[in-house]
Amino acid sequence: MILFPFPVYQLMPITQHHYPKLVKVIFLAFALLITAPAHSAPQIEWQAPAFEIDEPDGSLFKYPASLEGPTIILFWATWCPYCKALMPHLQSILDEFPGQVQVLALNFKDDDDPAAYLARLGYDFRLILHSEEVAKSWGVKGTPGLFLADQSGLVLFNRRAIPKEAFPDDPAENQENLKHFQKAARQAPFWAAQLRIAIDELLNR
Repeated sequence: MILFPFPVYQLMPITQHHYPKLVKVIFLAFALLITAPAHSAPQIEWQAPAFEIDEPDGSLFKYPASLEGPTIILFWATWCPYCKALMPHLQSILDEFPGQVQVLALNFKDDDDPAAYLARLGYDFRLILHSEEVAKSWGVKGTPGLFLADQSGLVLFNRRAIPKEAFPDDPAENQENLKHFQKAARQAPFWAAQLRIAIDELLNR
Protein backbone atom coordinates (compact mmCIF):
# COMPACT_ATOMS: atom_id res chain seq x y z
CA MET A 1 0.00 0.00 0.00
CA ILE A 2 1.27 3.53 -0.82
CA LEU A 3 0.96 5.86 2.19
CA PHE A 4 1.32 9.63 2.00
CA PRO A 5 2.75 11.56 4.99
CA PHE A 6 -0.38 13.77 4.94
CA PRO A 7 -3.80 13.52 3.30
CA VAL A 8 -3.71 14.27 -0.40
CA TYR A 9 -6.73 16.54 -0.06
CA GLN A 10 -4.66 18.88 2.18
CA LEU A 11 -2.11 19.52 -0.55
CA MET A 12 -4.24 22.20 -2.19
CA PRO A 13 -7.81 23.38 -2.42
CA ILE A 14 -9.59 21.15 -4.89
CA THR A 15 -10.66 23.37 -7.75
CA GLN A 16 -11.15 22.74 -11.43
CA HIS A 17 -7.80 24.45 -12.04
CA HIS A 18 -6.01 21.84 -9.89
CA TYR A 19 -7.66 18.72 -11.36
CA PRO A 20 -4.80 17.98 -13.82
CA LYS A 21 -2.20 18.12 -10.99
CA LEU A 22 -4.32 15.91 -8.74
CA VAL A 23 -4.81 13.38 -11.53
CA LYS A 24 -1.05 13.34 -12.08
CA VAL A 25 -0.38 12.67 -8.36
CA ILE A 26 -2.89 9.81 -8.32
CA PHE A 27 -1.42 8.34 -11.52
CA LEU A 28 2.14 8.40 -10.13
CA ALA A 29 0.99 6.74 -6.90
CA PHE A 30 -0.74 3.99 -8.87
CA ALA A 31 2.35 3.48 -11.02
CA LEU A 32 4.50 3.07 -7.91
CA LEU A 33 2.02 0.57 -6.52
CA ILE A 34 1.92 -1.70 -9.57
CA THR A 35 5.69 -1.60 -10.12
CA ALA A 36 6.65 -2.22 -6.48
CA PRO A 37 8.45 -5.58 -6.08
CA ALA A 38 6.16 -8.34 -4.88
CA HIS A 39 7.13 -10.77 -2.14
CA SER A 40 8.81 -13.78 -3.68
CA ALA A 41 6.68 -16.91 -3.75
CA PRO A 42 7.43 -20.50 -4.71
CA GLN A 43 7.14 -20.82 -8.48
CA ILE A 44 6.84 -23.46 -11.17
CA GLU A 45 7.13 -22.95 -14.93
CA TRP A 46 9.96 -20.66 -13.91
CA GLN A 47 13.20 -19.93 -15.78
CA ALA A 48 15.65 -20.22 -12.93
CA PRO A 49 18.68 -17.90 -12.75
CA ALA A 50 21.67 -19.05 -14.77
CA PHE A 51 24.91 -19.65 -12.92
CA GLU A 52 28.47 -20.89 -13.36
CA ILE A 53 30.30 -22.80 -10.64
CA ASP A 54 33.32 -25.10 -10.38
CA GLU A 55 32.75 -28.83 -10.07
CA PRO A 56 34.95 -30.87 -7.70
CA ASP A 57 37.13 -32.02 -10.62
CA GLY A 58 37.83 -28.40 -11.58
CA SER A 59 35.57 -28.29 -14.64
CA LEU A 60 33.10 -25.45 -14.99
CA PHE A 61 29.41 -26.23 -14.60
CA LYS A 62 27.11 -23.84 -16.43
CA TYR A 63 23.40 -23.75 -15.75
CA PRO A 64 21.49 -24.51 -17.89
CA ALA A 65 24.03 -25.24 -20.65
CA SER A 66 25.59 -28.18 -18.76
CA LEU A 67 22.30 -29.97 -18.15
CA GLU A 68 22.13 -33.29 -19.97
CA GLY A 69 18.37 -33.74 -19.74
CA PRO A 70 15.67 -33.54 -17.05
CA THR A 71 17.42 -32.76 -13.79
CA ILE A 72 16.44 -32.97 -10.14
CA ILE A 73 18.13 -30.07 -8.36
CA LEU A 74 18.73 -30.64 -4.67
CA PHE A 75 20.10 -27.99 -2.32
CA TRP A 76 21.36 -30.00 0.63
CA ALA A 77 23.77 -30.47 3.53
CA THR A 78 25.10 -33.57 5.24
CA TRP A 79 23.62 -32.51 8.59
CA CYS A 80 20.08 -32.00 7.24
CA PRO A 81 17.65 -34.73 8.46
CA TYR A 82 15.17 -33.93 5.68
CA CYS A 83 17.92 -34.33 3.07
CA LYS A 84 18.98 -37.63 4.61
CA ALA A 85 15.41 -38.94 4.44
CA LEU A 86 14.86 -37.66 0.89
CA MET A 87 18.07 -38.76 -0.81
CA PRO A 88 17.35 -42.53 -0.91
CA HIS A 89 14.12 -41.70 -2.74
CA LEU A 90 16.05 -39.61 -5.26
CA GLN A 91 18.44 -42.50 -5.87
CA SER A 92 15.48 -44.82 -6.43
CA ILE A 93 14.17 -42.35 -9.03
CA LEU A 94 17.52 -42.53 -10.83
CA ASP A 95 17.29 -46.32 -10.73
CA GLU A 96 13.72 -46.18 -12.02
CA PHE A 97 14.60 -43.84 -14.92
CA PRO A 98 18.14 -44.90 -15.87
CA GLY A 99 19.81 -42.42 -18.19
CA GLN A 100 16.69 -40.25 -18.38
CA VAL A 101 17.06 -38.14 -15.23
CA GLN A 102 20.02 -36.88 -13.23
CA VAL A 103 20.40 -35.36 -9.77
CA LEU A 104 22.40 -32.17 -9.33
CA ALA A 105 23.34 -32.05 -5.63
CA LEU A 106 24.18 -28.46 -4.70
CA ASN A 107 25.78 -28.59 -1.26
CA PHE A 108 25.80 -25.49 0.94
CA LYS A 109 26.10 -24.45 4.59
CA ASP A 110 28.17 -27.57 5.23
CA ASP A 111 31.48 -28.07 7.07
CA ASP A 112 31.58 -31.84 6.57
CA ASP A 113 32.82 -33.84 3.55
CA PRO A 114 29.87 -34.03 1.10
CA ALA A 115 31.79 -36.09 -1.48
CA ALA A 116 32.65 -38.75 1.11
CA TYR A 117 29.03 -38.76 2.30
CA LEU A 118 27.67 -39.43 -1.20
CA ALA A 119 30.31 -42.08 -1.88
CA ARG A 120 29.66 -43.88 1.40
CA LEU A 121 25.94 -44.15 0.70
CA GLY A 122 26.34 -44.98 -2.97
CA TYR A 123 24.42 -42.03 -4.40
CA ASP A 124 24.90 -41.36 -8.11
CA PHE A 125 24.48 -37.60 -7.81
CA ARG A 126 26.40 -34.87 -9.60
CA LEU A 127 27.96 -32.93 -6.72
CA ILE A 128 28.52 -29.19 -6.61
CA LEU A 129 30.22 -27.73 -3.54
CA HIS A 130 29.99 -24.27 -1.91
CA SER A 131 26.68 -23.40 -3.52
CA GLU A 132 25.68 -20.62 -1.13
CA GLU A 133 25.47 -17.93 -3.83
CA VAL A 134 23.46 -20.17 -6.14
CA ALA A 135 21.04 -20.96 -3.31
CA LYS A 136 20.65 -17.25 -2.63
CA SER A 137 19.93 -16.45 -6.29
CA TRP A 138 17.31 -19.24 -6.39
CA GLY A 139 15.64 -18.04 -3.20
CA VAL A 140 16.65 -21.12 -1.21
CA LYS A 141 17.23 -20.23 2.44
CA GLY A 142 17.08 -23.67 4.03
CA THR A 143 17.45 -27.33 3.22
CA PRO A 144 16.23 -29.16 1.31
CA GLY A 145 15.57 -27.11 -1.77
CA LEU A 146 14.07 -29.52 -4.28
CA PHE A 147 13.35 -28.69 -7.93
CA LEU A 148 12.90 -30.40 -11.28
CA ALA A 149 14.14 -28.64 -14.41
CA ASP A 150 14.00 -29.60 -18.06
CA GLN A 151 17.11 -29.43 -20.25
CA SER A 152 16.50 -25.75 -21.00
CA GLY A 153 16.61 -24.92 -17.29
CA LEU A 154 12.87 -24.32 -16.94
CA VAL A 155 11.77 -25.30 -13.43
CA LEU A 156 8.69 -27.54 -13.55
CA PHE A 157 8.58 -28.64 -9.91
CA ASN A 158 9.36 -26.87 -6.66
CA ARG A 159 8.87 -28.61 -3.34
CA ARG A 160 7.69 -25.40 -1.73
CA ALA A 161 5.03 -24.92 -4.42
CA ILE A 162 3.23 -28.20 -3.70
CA PRO A 163 -0.41 -27.19 -3.09
CA LYS A 164 -1.42 -27.37 0.54
CA GLU A 165 -4.43 -29.52 -0.31
CA ALA A 166 -2.11 -32.15 -1.82
CA PHE A 167 -0.59 -32.99 1.56
CA PRO A 168 -2.05 -36.00 3.36
CA ASP A 169 -4.17 -35.24 6.40
CA ASP A 170 -2.06 -35.41 9.52
CA PRO A 171 -3.50 -33.68 12.59
CA ALA A 172 -1.20 -31.08 14.10
CA GLU A 173 -1.13 -32.92 17.41
CA ASN A 174 0.49 -35.88 15.62
CA GLN A 175 3.39 -33.65 14.60
CA GLU A 176 3.91 -31.55 17.72
CA ASN A 177 6.13 -33.95 19.62
CA LEU A 178 8.04 -35.34 16.66
CA LYS A 179 11.72 -34.65 16.21
CA HIS A 180 12.99 -33.34 12.88
CA PHE A 181 14.22 -36.75 11.72
CA GLN A 182 10.79 -38.22 12.50
CA LYS A 183 8.99 -35.49 10.56
CA ALA A 184 11.46 -36.00 7.72
CA ALA A 185 10.67 -39.73 7.58
CA ARG A 186 7.00 -38.85 7.02
CA GLN A 187 7.45 -35.98 4.58
CA ALA A 188 10.23 -37.25 2.30
CA PRO A 189 8.19 -40.08 0.68
CA PHE A 190 5.40 -37.62 -0.08
CA TRP A 191 7.81 -35.10 -1.67
CA ALA A 192 9.33 -37.90 -3.75
CA ALA A 193 5.90 -39.08 -4.91
CA GLN A 194 5.01 -35.57 -6.04
CA LEU A 195 8.36 -35.30 -7.80
CA ARG A 196 7.74 -38.60 -9.62
CA ILE A 197 4.46 -37.25 -10.95
CA ALA A 198 6.28 -34.21 -12.36
CA ILE A 199 8.98 -36.42 -13.91
CA ASP A 200 6.38 -38.66 -15.56
CA GLU A 201 4.64 -35.62 -17.02
CA LEU A 202 7.93 -34.22 -18.34
CA LEU A 203 9.11 -37.49 -19.89
CA ASN A 204 5.74 -38.11 -21.54
CA ARG A 205 5.53 -34.74 -23.25
